[in-house]
Amino acid sequence: MQLFGGLEGRVEKLEAENAHLFNVTNILAKRLAELEKIMDGQTVTSAVAVVDSKPASKPAPKKEESDDDDFKFSDDEDDAPKESAMEKMKRLTAEKKAADAAAAATKKKAGPVLKSNVVLDVKPWDDETDMAELEKAVRGIVMEGLIWGNSKLVEMAYGIKKLQISTCIVDDLVGLYDLEDRIQEIEDLVQSTDIVSHNKI
Repeated sequence: MQLFGGLEGRVEKLEAENAHLFNVTNILAKRLAELEKIMDGQTVTSAVAVVDSKPASKPAPKKEESDDDDFKFSDDEDDAPKESAMEKMKRLTAEKKAADAAAAATKKKAGPVLKSNVVLDVKPWDDETDMAELEKAVRGIVMEGLIWGNSKLVEMAYGIKKLQISTCIVDDLVGLYDLEDRIQEIEDLVQSTDIVSHNKI
């Protein structure tokens, strides 16, 4: 009886332990299922984060470049007032000198210089006009590109003579109308001026 009674006690104990283990197993199974759901949820969210991070990673360098560009631009803006205040006049002067030098160089390099032979008639007021003084006054006119040539006195009428004088001019530098105006400024000696001939060289 004692032996049978001891077996019954062990069986009851094993059944109790078995029930406990069953409960623990159920609890662990539930927790495991929950953990799997949680893990599945984390992997999904991390996958979504990875997908979002890829497009974000591509424009990232552009943003950095734009930031750098903005930074450089801001530096230029900061430097601009300093240049305009301290060096603007020097820079403009240097640019003007360079432009003048370039223009002069182009003039020198530009093809042959066009010249003309011009013969002028310079008429006095009357026969009492000192023609030597008149010729001296005409030859005293100095212009860049103007070279006076031969001259002679030509009989007109009633003893009045006119001065006929030749000249060589550079077409780009001397205007005939300007030259006539300069001669007409000799009012005391010159009545009028006419162009007799104008021939290109």
